[in-house]
Amino acid sequence: METKGMMGGLYKITEWIMRIAGSNLYWMLCSSPFMIVVFLKLIYSADPAAQPEVMTYWVMAILAPFTLFPATSALFSVTRKWVMGEADLGITKLYFKSYKDNYKQSMLGGIFYTLLIVIMYVDYEVYMKQFENMQILGIVMLVLLFFILLSLFNFFSLVAHFHMKTSMLIKNAILLTVLRPFRTLSTFLTAVVIGIITLKFSWLIPFGFATLIAWMAYFNFNIAYTKVQEKVERLRKLDEEDKQSGDDEVAELPEGEDQEKN
Repeated sequence: METKGMMGGLYKITEWIMRIAGSNLYWMLCSSPFMIVVFLKLIYSADPAAQPEVMTYWVMAILAPFTLFPATSALFSVTRKWVMGEADLGITKLYFKSYKDNYKQSMLGGIFYTLLIVIMYVDYEVYMKQFENMQILGIVMLVLLFFILLSLFNFFSLVAHFHMKTSMLIKNAILLTVLRPFRTLSTFLTAVVIGIITLKFSWLIPFGFATLIAWMAYFNFNIAYTKVQEKVERLRKLDEEDKQSGDDEVAELPEGEDQEKN
């Protein structure tokens, strides 16, 4: 019995490793044009003349909405199922179905986010390097840029969780980041830790770097969203009770009396 239990435990661990690695490899495949440019930039970073940085950044900005964003949204859809307790679904079918279904929203959201990030980054560079007396604006842009990057965790989670207009997804992602900043910040810190570990053990990159971040991000999103929904529901009930109480008071007024409040 003990041997069977150990074998069953090892089987489950192996199965989860395969799921994490498989979904991570699909993410790398679908975002490969963007990842190849990033990889080449890292290789040639020691020799700027070999690969102009400005051109590299522009290529990354163009590729991101069409490759990285849809691939990441599909990955979040997979991890959403795990967080919701549906771990037995086939990874391949689920990933590529989510990739197809959410491609348009992810792409449009990616265009918006990429443009916003580029604008804020350029403003930051200009204010910090060309206008010394306006560096405070550069710092403000840097803070806003960091905030926008944080909201991406909620954007991808919302794409995986809801069917709504892209504008509403972006609006709700930013709103949720404002309402639950510490939860989103904890996701960012977890991503940093996973990134540091991955950089130290680079062979781990194909086996779970992106998947583990998406898993933790959706887990935190689910907790934050549930708390916000509970708060909204409590406020709604209180509002209904107040309205009901007001209706009762109006009903008890004597007939013929002026019921309009000054």
